[in-house]
Parts: sequence; C-alpha cells; structure tokens
Amino acid sequence: MQRRILGVLVAALLGIGTPAAAASTASAAPAPPKVAVDFTGIVALSNCSGSLVRTPAAADGDPALVLTNGHCYEGGMPSAGQVITNRPSNRTFTLLSRDGRGTLGRLRASRMLYATMTDTDVTLYRLNTSYAAIERNYGTTALRLSLDHPTAGADLRVVSGYWRRMYSCSLDGFAYRLRESQWTWKDSVRYTSSCDVIGGTSGSPVIDTASGKVIAVNNTINEDGGRCTLNNPCEVDEAGNITVRPHIGYAQETYILGACIAPGSVIDFDRPGCAVPRG
Repeated sequence: MQRRILGVLVAALLGIGTPAAAASTASAAPAPPKVAVDFTGIVALSNCSGSLVRTPAAADGDPALVLTNGHCYEGGMPSAGQVITNRPSNRTFTLLSRDGRGTLGRLRASRMLYATMTDTDVTLYRLNTSYAAIERNYGTTALRLSLDHPTAGADLRVVSGYWRRMYSCSLDGFAYRLRESQWTWKDSVRYTSSCDVIGGTSGSPVIDTASGKVIAVNNTINEDGGRCTLNNPCEVDEAGNITVRPHIGYAQETYILGACIAPGSVIDFDRPGCAVPRG
C-alpha cells in the first residue's frame, strides 16, 4: 500500500498522467441511490401491523397476500412446535395511503395459508381479491418479497401500519438462535438500537432500502433486560452461550417463506428454497 501511494505522488509531481495514476486519483463511484420507503402496501390489523406482499413471480391476477407475525394470528399464538395451515379466515386489514395518514379501504382474507412461531414468527393470509383489483380499486401496489438472505449492514426501514410510524436503523447482525419464553427462532435479524420498536409494531415489514424489498418481518424487542422470558428475548450461540441485549429489537427473515409461495398464491413446501417448518 505504501509503495502504491508513493508512486502516485511521484507521478503527480512529475505530471505523468498514467492510467494507474488517473484511476487512483479519480473520485470514488457514488453509492447506489436508496429506495424512498413510504407506506405503500402497508396494512393495519386489529392488534398488529402487516403488509401486502407478492413474490417476484406472482401474476397480477393471483389472489393478493398479507404478511404479519405468527403471534398476530387471530386464532391465538401457536405453541412451540405448532404449524397451522390452510384455515378459513375472514380477517380484515386496513390499507393505508402512501403517506400513512389516510385509509384507502379495507381488504379481507379468504384463507389463512400459514402460521407458526417455530423457527420463525409468521402468518400469511390469502385475500379474496387480486393484486390487479387492488391496484385498480385503490391505486396501490404490493411490496416485493426478497428471495435472498439479508446482508449485515443493510439500511432498514420498519414500517408499522398499526402506529403509522416508520423506524430507521441498520441490520446489526444475526442471532443464531433467538429464544423467548417457549419459542425459539433461527437466524434472526438484529437491529441497531434506533429501531426501538414497541407493541403494535409486530408484523411490520422490514424493508432494505437498497432494493425496496421486504427482507424480514418485525417481531420482538428485549424490553427491560430480562433473560429469555416473554418480551425479553435472548440470543443463544452455537455453543449454547446466552447473550442478553437490553432494548434491542429483532425480526424474522422472510425469504424462507417466500420461496414456498407457488403460482396462484398457494403454499408448496416442496419448492426449492422453502425452509419453513411443515404443517
């Protein structure tokens, strides 16, 4: 390194415009622009937050999907080890305007496709209307689900429909296992401290501003420094060591569920990349 810097300085003093010198003195390429995240595709539930989502391969005529947490399921929080699939549902969701201040209308589920709090914390609903109909009737689109593992250091937005509030932070890292009361979640996203989420933000989409895609679903925070208790999750590493991070929030990655969604908005556990527990 020192040799290269010295050579560039000599070349500059002698006025030698070599390609190497030019490349070294050229200004760095600008960082790619961030996606401006707003409340497009955000919904509010009676007790939680959620989002209107679609996979990259979804057709406009497919029934639309809503994503939230497993612990937001209207049938009650699934027990550890429990997976609930393909149940009738008529749950309603309030679809927010782009600025989050207004309401565009109400959406209704026809089925609850998948819910669990084992390994992850998700509920996925299928609506009684299509993506095309929602865009036609309300002038809004669904958020895109990323099918890739998130990246540490990513710039994040956690968008709560329940509180109509947005949190900004970075992806600090990943918890090998995250334990809270009877539940254990795998490879959880850990926020930096500025995403100090509160009750009601459960189910909020976690959006990577580099792509504008949903990479996780917000689900918990260590509220008061408790160790592995309800509302006080702890991290467990591969050796079984426990770490408590007071006032740090977490989310569950969604690519493992997104890979399970087949054309027609159905769950197919045999699709490549589908890694959620099976019913």
